[in-house]
Amino acid sequence: MKIEFPGFLDLQVNGFAGVDFNDPGCTSDQLRSATEAMRATGVTQYLPTLITSSFERFAACARALLNFSDPAVAGLHMEGPYISPQDGARGAHPREHAVAASIADFERRQEAAEGRIILVTLAPEAPGAIELIEHLVESNIRVAVGHTAASPEQVRDAIRAGATLSTHLGNGCAQMLPRHPNFIWEQLAADELLASLIVDGHHLPPATVKAMVRAKTPARVMLVTDAIAAAGCPPGTYQIGEEQVELSATGRVAVPGASNLAGSALAMHTAVANTVRFTGLPLSEVLPMASTHPAHYLGIEPAGRVSAEWDPETYRLSINAVATDAR
Repeated sequence: MKIEFPGFLDLQVNGFAGVDFNDPGCTSDQLRSATEAMRATGVTQYLPTLITSSFERFAACARALLNFSDPAVAGLHMEGPYISPQDGARGAHPREHAVAASIADFERRQEAAEGRIILVTLAPEAPGAIELIEHLVESNIRVAVGHTAASPEQVRDAIRAGATLSTHLGNGCAQMLPRHPNFIWEQLAADELLASLIVDGHHLPPATVKAMVRAKTPARVMLVTDAIAAAGCPPGTYQIGEEQVELSATGRVAVPGASNLAGSALAMHTAVANTVRFTGLPLSEVLPMASTHPAHYLGIEPAGRVSAEWDPETYRLSINAVATDAR
């Protein structure tokens, strides 16, 4: 079945096609190659995501991205360093660089990024987080809850301060949680929070995806890849920032010997197909989760049009052509 839809917008991309956005030595040619590879999967806009690191490394990575001028880059997503230092909640982020939230530290990073940071993921329980959330909201910067071990009360505090998104809900948390209450239930129940989900079959089981989408409703769900350099590549060893990770033959990305995941090798057209398969929703309700929903969340318009073939029997979405807007 031939279909056409607005271009995808991925709010969380750490790298793609062998290119690590968290490498200070990343070149414009490499970024162009990664962007073209993403475009072939239907992504016409994305937020390069810089994870927890020292200020010096963050500034160097931001400069590399700023030197790459392409309308596909809609802004920067800063994931950390104001996150939980606990194992599990921290994920693959380096513990030594997880720090208290600070308006002064953020402004220093925003200056280094020339004002291009438009989304910040933080843990509500980080010291100074609530004050920073209020500052970010006043500055028209979106705030997401993620990589957290927060109490339900701390989640509510973040929402009252202006947080509007859950980053990769159900991930970036401890392996074991109290049955209830816990911060996942609190975020699922909060109508004020949209949720981003990584639907690669590794981060969330199919039944969890189905239940989360039902709880949030399709209108409050956005798909992200959380892709790293391994996306679009064969199994092997790759980098995300200072961490070496392995992509297995099954598509799982993790630090060797670690139980927690470290980003994904997911492409957005596959995330869409998986979500249809896992939830039973029609494709027409899932496509906006990867295109118009994230665009509207950022206050921008979707870019370009994608022509594709959809096979409802095999749940396969094949991208044929991507027409980008002239800007």
